[in-house]
Amino acid sequence: MTTPRAPRAIIFDLDGTLVDTVGTRVDSWMAVFPKHGIDSEPAFLAPLMGSDGKYLARMTAEHYGVELKPGEDAEIDIEAGDEFRVLNADPRPLPGVHDLLEALTARGMPWAVATSSLPDDARGSVESLKLHEMPLICDGADVEHAKPAPDQLLKAAHLLDVDPAETRYVGDSRWDMVASKAAGMRAIAVLTGATTKPVLVEAGADVVYPTLAEFATDIPSD
Repeated sequence: MTTPRAPRAIIFDLDGTLVDTVGTRVDSWMAVFPKHGIDSEPAFLAPLMGSDGKYLARMTAEHYGVELKPGEDAEIDIEAGDEFRVLNADPRPLPGVHDLLEALTARGMPWAVATSSLPDDARGSVESLKLHEMPLICDGADVEHAKPAPDQLLKAAHLLDVDPAETRYVGDSRWDMVASKAAGMRAIAVLTGATTKPVLVEAGADVVYPTLAEFATDIPSD
C-alpha cells in the first residue's frame, strides 16, 4: 500500500470536529422549527448537522410536509443561529484540539476552518479553542453555496494558496465528506459528531479516525 504524501495544508470543519457543539446545534433547530409549523425530531436533525443552514431548513420542511415561503429558509437559518448563540455561551473544545492546532502552527503547516456556521457563531466557537491567534475562517456567509457544495473548501484552499489535491479536509459529517470529495481533497473523517462510520465511508471518507488525537499521530511529516 502506498503511503499518502504529507498534505500541504489541512482544513477543518468546526462543529463536531473542533468543538463539541452538535447537540447544541440540534437544540437550536428544535427551538426554532415549531415557530414555522415544523414538528421536527432530534433523530432526523442530527445527521443533517454540518450542512448549509438554508439547505437544512428546506430538507426538514420537505420531510415533515411543510411548504416554506420564499426566503423562509434563510429566516429559519438566522433564527437558529440566534438561538445557538444563546445556548452556546460556553462552547467546549473537543479533546486534543488545542494541542493539535498549535502543533500544526509551530510546524509551519497551513490550516484553516471551513464551516457552514454563520460568522458570529463560528467566531465564538473558534475563540473557545484559546489559540494564540485567530485562524483563517471561511464561514457560511463567505460563499453562495455552503456544504455539501465544495465552495467553502475551495475558497479556503485558495486563500491558503494551496492546490486542493494537496489539501486534507477533516470533518465529522457526511456533508463534510461529500464536500471534500467534490473539492478534490482527501477526506478525513472523525467519529466525534452525530454520524456513524458506515455513513462517513459511504459518503466518501478516505480514512476514519475515532478522534482528532488519532488523526494527529498519523499526519505524515514529509
